[in-house]
Amino acid sequence: MDSARAPFGRLLRQGRLRAGLSQLTLALQAEVSTRHLSWLETGRAQPSRAMVLRLAERLAVPLRERNAWLQAAGYAPLYAERTLADPALAPARAALERLLAAHEPWPALAVDRHWNLLAHNRPVAVLLGAVAPALREPPVNVLRLSLHPQGLAPMIEQLAGWREHVLARLARQASASGDPVLRALLAELTALPLPPGTAADAEPLDDAVAVPLALNTPWGRLAFLTTVTVFGAPHDVTLSELAIETLLPADEATAAALRQLQEQGFSP
Repeated sequence: MDSARAPFGRLLRQGRLRAGLSQLTLALQAEVSTRHLSWLETGRAQPSRAMVLRLAERLAVPLRERNAWLQAAGYAPLYAERTLADPALAPARAALERLLAAHEPWPALAVDRHWNLLAHNRPVAVLLGAVAPALREPPVNVLRLSLHPQGLAPMIEQLAGWREHVLARLARQASASGDPVLRALLAELTALPLPPGTAADAEPLDDAVAVPLALNTPWGRLAFLTTVTVFGAPHDVTLSELAIETLLPADEATAAALRQLQEQGFSP
């Protein structure tokens, strides 16, 4: 069911269970009685606007979902949703461009909640030049790009393990959000074949703060540690869903190769 049309009580209960909290624990954190919280979940009581926001804050509900909670409770959405090109987001866009440029010569890119490419620095442009032109047509989906047989997939060492990592992360995201676009993307990527000659057995990747990714590229073997970060304390839905993925060199050979590309002006 679309969260924007679900009763508030159902959304509250789903959010509480997703957070792994009992009614008593959430009631204590939100400074309300357990009885009142129970009545909110069953629909016997109607929350104030302040109560909706307080509960959403305690449960770390994403801004898009907070708007849905407010609408379900009969209130107007609070958080704006604008495209990154909107003049109101010009300061954030400028900060993003400075951040991506500051990572050079290491690749860095920004994606939206559906993993569509929004911005990138020059090293990423070099890597994009090695994939099929059709995959570079906007909107460029970076997960599709990494797993497609005509994308980066043939270059990835331990592709089966990387594929398993990407699909597991996407499955968790799709399950938590209920987003039909993410569910469709998961189905599409799951159905993609492995490139010929690729071992199907997946060696587990270290799913920690930084995940290893090694590419056999026209510029040699490039070994990275990938990390994903988000904007701090945003008040716009678009910014709250913006993620920045950075590829940091995992060895000196990779660092040297990227510095050489930088000296060449990042020309392939």
